[in-house]
Amino acid sequence: MSELVPLRTGEATAAGLVPFRVRKIGPDVLLTNPWGDWVFVTPSELDILASRSLQVGSALYEKLAERGFLRDRLDPAVVAERWNRRKRFLDAGPNLHIIIATLRCNQTCVYCHASRAQWSDTSTDMSLETAAKVVDFIFQSTSPRLTIEFQGGEPLAHFDLVKYVIERAKEKNRQEDKNLEFTLVSNLSLLDDEKLDYLVNNKVQICTSIDGPAELHDRQRVLASGSSFTEAVRWIERINQRYVQMGLDPVLYHVEALITTTRAALAMPKRIVDTYVDLGCRAIFLRPVDPFGFAAQTGKTIDYDRAAFLDFYRQAVEHILDLNRQGVQVLERYAAIFLTKILGDEDPNFLDIRSPCGAGIGQLAYNYDGKIFTCDEGRMLHQMGDSFFQLGSIDDARYRKIMLTDTVRAMTMASNLDAQPDCVVCAYNPYCGVCPVHNYATQGSIFGRMRESAWCAVHKGIQDYLFDLLRQNDPTTMEILRRWTTLRERDHFIQPTCAE
Repeated sequence: MSELVPLRTGEATAAGLVPFRVRKIGPDVLLTNPWGDWVFVTPSELDILASRSLQVGSALYEKLAERGFLRDRLDPAVVAERWNRRKRFLDAGPNLHIIIATLRCNQTCVYCHASRAQWSDTSTDMSLETAAKVVDFIFQSTSPRLTIEFQGGEPLAHFDLVKYVIERAKEKNRQEDKNLEFTLVSNLSLLDDEKLDYLVNNKVQICTSIDGPAELHDRQRVLASGSSFTEAVRWIERINQRYVQMGLDPVLYHVEALITTTRAALAMPKRIVDTYVDLGCRAIFLRPVDPFGFAAQTGKTIDYDRAAFLDFYRQAVEHILDLNRQGVQVLERYAAIFLTKILGDEDPNFLDIRSPCGAGIGQLAYNYDGKIFTCDEGRMLHQMGDSFFQLGSIDDARYRKIMLTDTVRAMTMASNLDAQPDCVVCAYNPYCGVCPVHNYATQGSIFGRMRESAWCAVHKGIQDYLFDLLRQNDPTTMEILRRWTTLRERDHFIQPTCAE
């Protein structure tokens, strides 16, 4: 296991080096600087740096210069431009807006984070009046890009609301002229041809959940009327086929599917990957269980030590890499997010893994009753009885007032890694992010204690694994990892603007 070594800024700058952080990876030591450059050195080379014995013109000196660790070989304007590019998401505003169409759902999931309501409980359906106010509020965001995401419950259970929001948002955008997208997160079992035609014709991106092979998926996501796996697979195949018929690139355009990794999943990393590949999925997001909703109650049976998750993760990604070596293009999302920052010198703006995080300043969540939250995780805690992360109500909300609430300010401060006692000295500071809601739910404080955090353990373990792959520098593996950092716009899902 890697060990953290504190940053020694004084010694670094005295030797002509930029400030750097260190972490032991295998037999070598990883150095990273604040704007994301990195290099591996040996322990003896680290001793040279610590003793300020670095010789100008030596092999170590040239290696550090090439990798951006020497002050006199840097252009401050270039460094500033890189830093600004990585943090440009701070110039916008909330771009992700999650609408809870209803809490009703026709499936029973062992880890349901949404705290689903019974099928008959129509009191949890968002009204059209509330939806109209939500859409109008969303368009007050200063972000030039807006993604409206429908969640539940099961949003297809209240499809009239979904259609109403889409039509009202499209009409609103004829005046506002923003980059507008729609996403629907669904178990797909309530889909039919009429709904599918509407979603495809209106360029709505469709996402679902696949927890693995049929026996695992059906056990964790119970559908009373039949097999939830069979229904999901049937519609995934049909939707993907529609995209092909439309002439869209299947590498970019396909149903996005997510896995929630439970204890039962840990024994089958390869089977889970193969299930996704057989479905034509080009990306797998190996997410651990979160402590929200029903998962907080069923944790004793579905949760696990994060070391076990990291072992599962490594086995799964090794299998994914083997498939890529055989010509099957598939990636793991966690790895792609981190590698885009590590290798691509870009921030893909994944709201949970950035500094500061997206709560309030990058996303907002709107409950079925019009209550506004910093993020969907904050809304989940509200459904569990704790409204700490509620920002207001759509009935009397003003955009500027919401953005300037003490809660949004506190979330921004709590997720700034340069203000976190452990994160400020961590080598992964330039690439990582924390979730204040997760900290609050598991440790009772939005600031948390990272060295005791399961969230931190997962992110640190994944980056340990990725940097070890980079340290080994196998040419074929490096080619695959670099391919995973490619950012390509899916223009088809962007709604036409007033100029088109």
